[in-house]
Amino acid sequence: MSQKHPIIAITGSSGAGTSTVKTTFSQIFRREGITPAIVEGDAFHRYDRLEMRALLDEAKSSGQPHFSHFGPEGNLFAELEALFREYGERGEGQTRKYLHDENEAAPYSQPPGTFTRWETIEAGSDILFYEGLHGAIATDGINVARHADLLVGVVPSINLEWIQKLHRDKTARGHSQEAVVETILRRMPDYVNYIVPQFSRTHVNFQRVPIVDTSNPFIARTIPTLDESMLVIRFRTAKGIDFPYLLSMLHDSFMSRPNTIVCPGGKMELAMQLIFTPMILQIMDRKKRAR
Repeated sequence: MSQKHPIIAITGSSGAGTSTVKTTFSQIFRREGITPAIVEGDAFHRYDRLEMRALLDEAKSSGQPHFSHFGPEGNLFAELEALFREYGERGEGQTRKYLHDENEAAPYSQPPGTFTRWETIEAGSDILFYEGLHGAIATDGINVARHADLLVGVVPSINLEWIQKLHRDKTARGHSQEAVVETILRRMPDYVNYIVPQFSRTHVNFQRVPIVDTSNPFIARTIPTLDESMLVIRFRTAKGIDFPYLLSMLHDSFMSRPNTIVCPGGKMELAMQLIFTPMILQIMDRKKRAR
């Protein structure tokens, strides 16, 4: 953690909806005149697309079917922690971009599925903003979570997460149903061991729970909408949280535990604006006073 060079990390599994949260934070940054250095978690995968495919085939043939992007073998956890540490100390650090598609790759004259070269974060950013799989990761010898000033978990119920992933990967990425299910099964051990524990380290968790039948996510034709969901917002500590104000602003909400608010899913963006705007302003105020 650093008062002079703060870090915010959004963490969630593939298909969890972290990109939606990223959009809300971008709106807050723009409104408050904050310049973020944006880092995507995919930049810290260990292998590019072709290398990963080859390694997956090799893992299957050698009896290691659970190799995935969720675990340490497929990621650069030490480099990610180094970035967080160096940014907290000096406001800089090494990062790169993963080029997902032709549009992202074109400016770099590289094929999609590859990485750009490592570069130092440009001077002048107010805050480091990370969005990806491992913003709160902690393993033997590695602890990325300890360097962040604000950790946010995006954790839809597991069936909803699978529905979102199935629809995204089939529609946007052209994968077959069988391929997506195979990926879900292959990643499960790493999901349990490396993704789930992060949500005990986050400061705030947003969990969307459908109120329609998702008992068989593999045949769901549509993704449950926000209005077909409830939102469970868990704060790691209730200290400093103005629950009466939040309840008054988030109509039809209630508290299920002393540190947990439940509200209609359609109020997700409003809830994030109400909760994170004052948190970000507090972080920026500490930054200003530290200077």
